[in-house]
Amino acid sequence: MPRQRRIGLTGGIASGKSSVGRWLAQQHVPVLDADQYAHDALAPGEPAWQAVIDRYGSAVLKQGSNPTQPALSREALGSIVFAKAPERRWLEQQVHPLVRARFQTELQRLNSEPITVLMIPLLYEAGLESLCTEVWVVHCTAAQQRERLIARNTLSAAAAEQRIQAQWPLERKCQLADQVIDNSGAANAWKDQVRALLMART
Repeated sequence: MPRQRRIGLTGGIASGKSSVGRWLAQQHVPVLDADQYAHDALAPGEPAWQAVIDRYGSAVLKQGSNPTQPALSREALGSIVFAKAPERRWLEQQVHPLVRARFQTELQRLNSEPITVLMIPLLYEAGLESLCTEVWVVHCTAAQQRERLIARNTLSAAAAEQRIQAQWPLERKCQLADQVIDNSGAANAWKDQVRALLMART
């Protein structure tokens, strides 16, 4: 039986990896989403959710949520962890092992699929490339990255820069990647490249 292609899809924040991931899912390729798994790990009642509340208290609770098991405010939590590297590392220590375990479970479930995509923003930072047989990095220019992030998240330039600096430089990821997907041109111009990469070994 041929070895399953496990494509790690990553890039910089706001470089366009989610757009590529959504398109791949529309092509009926299974796409496993690290952001969703991290969100699930911090859902009310989960151990990581309790650890966050124990550490930060009401400052990170979402206004108007269930008072018994209140949801976390991603904006409030982000303002803490992106401003202070030790806090970001602490949060990653709570969440990353849970995300890795979830990936391992889902990969086992999908082991008969010829291709599975692992969409992981912090693939290299979290050491999750070992789960993949190849890595694709979605690339755009630094100016595009900043502009897209500011527009998407309604951030100040300083806050956007904090989030960009919290990840490895995009160029470093490109150097390590098996494939670099160019998302610096016209909208959706990357589709032909991704389609060709998808077909290359099928």
